Amino acid sequence: MRLRLPPSLRALKHPNYRLWAAADLVSSTGSWMQVLGMSWLVLTSTGSATSVGLTILFSAVPMLTLGSWAGALADRLPTRPLALVTQSLHLLLAVALALIAIHGSSVEMIYVIAALGGAVSVFDSPAMGKLSAQVVPREDLGNALALGSVLNSTGRVLGMSLGGVLAGLVGNAALFAVNAASFLAVVVAVLAMRTGALFPLPRSSPERVGVRAGLRYLLGDHRLLVLFALGFVLSSVGRNYQVSMAAMSSGPLAAGSEGFGFLSTVFAVGTVLGGLFAAHRRELTLTLLLGTAAVTSVLQLLSGFSPGLLTFAASMLPIAVGAVLIDTVMGTRVQLDTAEDMRGRVIAAQGMVSAGAGALGGPLVGWLAETLGPGRALNVAGLVTVVATAVATVALLRLRRRRRQEAESVSARDTLELTA
Repeated sequence: MRLRLPPSLRALKHPNYRLWAAADLVSSTGSWMQVLGMSWLVLTSTGSATSVGLTILFSAVPMLTLGSWAGALADRLPTRPLALVTQSLHLLLAVALALIAIHGSSVEMIYVIAALGGAVSVFDSPAMGKLSAQVVPREDLGNALALGSVLNSTGRVLGMSLGGVLAGLVGNAALFAVNAASFLAVVVAVLAMRTGALFPLPRSSPERVGVRAGLRYLLGDHRLLVLFALGFVLSSVGRNYQVSMAAMSSGPLAAGSEGFGFLSTVFAVGTVLGGLFAAHRRELTLTLLLGTAAVTSVLQLLSGFSPGLLTFAASMLPIAVGAVLIDTVMGTRVQLDTAEDMRGRVIAAQGMVSAGAGALGGPLVGWLAETLGPGRALNVAGLVTVVATAVATVALLRLRRRRRQEAESVSARDTLELTA
């Protein structure tokens, strides 16, 4: 018996996606608990915020160095077994962190585990990305990704809020133990999926296997390069809101930690609304992506002039909606508009762009806030993203015009051959 669901929830009619969605919510909640727990563990062990930043850096470096090979491997190996291996390794690393929290260890060991976790994530991301495209048919993939944004945002709120309570009651080790259990839930869900109800992707032919073939494909797809470039700018100077919200709260808004907490809550609500809005859309198009990027960029520019906390929060809410909508549309277009046998390498390349943007953007936005002031930094960052969006729009329009002309040329040539 098929479930009757509204269009915004249509992906849930597929039994494998229901397993995936439940596991995604549990895993996201556990992962955010671990983020909170690891940051607090390092901070209490060293008393240094720089050490916390180094933990994030060590976890991001593997994506920048190994991403291409991980994507090629994901396109070569069966998706489900690879996902089971990476999720099991994440589980073991979470257990190791729980033991460290109980028995104590050097901060260097935490750095090692952070780096190992980052290395596992490099291979996990394209494998799980490909698996997410196999639990629903092509026409429901956009809806599945939009619902995934809602689940991830909900998991973030649950993980950070429940994690804070749990850490206070029983200590950090419990956060890592819960995260380990969340990975076990994903393993069980993947094993429980019905093989006959999956929508498998084709494997690469011998001449399209490997890193070089993936690089040639990426360099040949100019539209994809434009999207990645725009995504890099939006994610670096236009996305580090934790930095800018903290700087505005402690600076011109004079709102302190309570104001920062309030802004974080508003932003979290916006991310959930953004996911719900994306789920209601029948199609997630490039026009929607560019329009949202333009609106959020202008709002970011204007937010730097906010005279008070409520005004700034009023600008953060639609910006959060737009941020999730941009990520969802970008992820959907990357999945749907690329060759299926190249999917793992393209997802890995997108992950490398995101990691590079995060590594550059946080320090850059922080430096701008310290040098120009938080408000002026938002003005400058917003102006940069406005320009980047305009340039990307022009470039994509030219590419579309060129493709149309090439298609018309081919059609005319075929017509001449038929009449000859």
